Amino acid sequence: MQATPQLSEFGQALLFVLGGVLFVLLGTAVARLLAPHRPNPEKNAPYECGEVPMGSAWVQLNIRFYAMGLIFLVFEVELLLLFPWAVVLADRALIGAAPAWGWLALAEGLIFIAVLALGLAYVWARGDVDWARPCPITPKSPNPITAEQYVQQNPSFQEHH
Repeated sequence: MQATPQLSEFGQALLFVLGGVLFVLLGTAVARLLAPHRPNPEKNAPYECGEVPMGSAWVQLNIRFYAMGLIFLVFEVELLLLFPWAVVLADRALIGAAPAWGWLALAEGLIFIAVLALGLAYVWARGDVDWARPCPITPKSPNPITAEQYVQQNPSFQEHH
């Protein structure tokens, strides 16, 4: 009986990666061939949410979005680091073999949490977690065109408002 050659673990991983790449490329090619392509002005609009685009797409976003995103990332990374730490710390066999390492791991985890809590206190004290909306001031200027005249001139305005 002849033995069949076995792939090494690296060969299996390479085949898995190549299969994944082939799957993505094949799926993209089939989608391009079968998907309808009917561009029109509405489809080519900056976004398809049912609203008529007004103004430029290059607008400044409020800095609160950036600050909240960073705060979210900090605490998401905290969760990603604390979960494996807690799993290792809960392993009684590992901690039983070297109790000093268990205490060291506990102290490191508590210091990490304290630093993050200090960061949260700093951000909170600065008011970056308060989501108070600014009150925009709408300019009041005399307009010689009435609302009815505007709707007559721009019928799509009435459809969307």
